[in-house]
Amino acid sequence: MKKNILNSLFILAAVFLVTACKPKKEIVVAPAKTPETKTDNSKAEALTLLNNKQLKFNTLSLKAKATLDINGEANEVTMNFRMKDKETIWVSITALGGLAEVARALITPDSIKIQNKLKSEYLKKPFSYIYNFTNKQVNFNTLQAVLTGNAMGEFLTDKSDVKQENGMWVVSGTQENLAYKLLFNTLLRVAETNLNDAKSGQALKVTYSDYQKLNEFLFPGALKINTLSGAKKINIDLQYVKIDGNVPVDFPFTVPKRYTLVNK
Repeated sequence: MKKNILNSLFILAAVFLVTACKPKKEIVVAPAKTPETKTDNSKAEALTLLNNKQLKFNTLSLKAKATLDINGEANEVTMNFRMKDKETIWVSITALGGLAEVARALITPDSIKIQNKLKSEYLKKPFSYIYNFTNKQVNFNTLQAVLTGNAMGEFLTDKSDVKQENGMWVVSGTQENLAYKLLFNTLLRVAETNLNDAKSGQALKVTYSDYQKLNEFLFPGALKINTLSGAKKINIDLQYVKIDGNVPVDFPFTVPKRYTLVNK
């Protein structure tokens, strides 16, 4: 593991400044504390409860203001996301108030494609390409979960340690070299996700806040992604300014003939 998975998606946005915002939807405030659950089958019941609160959607259309900090150098960009559940993540990164698109990415469970519109370059790799940068436990659904505030489904199983701390659920455990710990707020939505690969010296921490209603579910209006890979630190602060669920979406990704295919 040499770099971080997030490089592939966000690094092209590091030198651009934009401003774009609109009023947020009403934030759902999490109660300070909920009574602890005491039953003979509390683990199974807790996992069912947490799974039922996971965001379920067919499509998403999102717009975010993003502050990207790479090793202490911070810049701002606007990011548009379109998703089809378990199938496609499309990302467009713009500058100059959304007037200039500088990068576009199309990610599926099988492949990763990135256009660098500043350099007229194009990267096309199998999804396994990310294993050059991160733990092999990371998959397409992991990335989708990070962006939508869901817990990784492979961790919400009876193989995990499930307990309550101060009235809030904590799910933790280890899969091969990857240690994980998920903290849930009193709305039963993820407040913090921690992934650590001590052997490779890499860590990922994601915190969520400002949950808002999206149909019958809750969606995080803000998230912070902090990563460490060796000496490299990447911090991303996303503030969603538009959140639409189950709306028509498309995933345009036409590569101009003048673009150069690069092999990185």
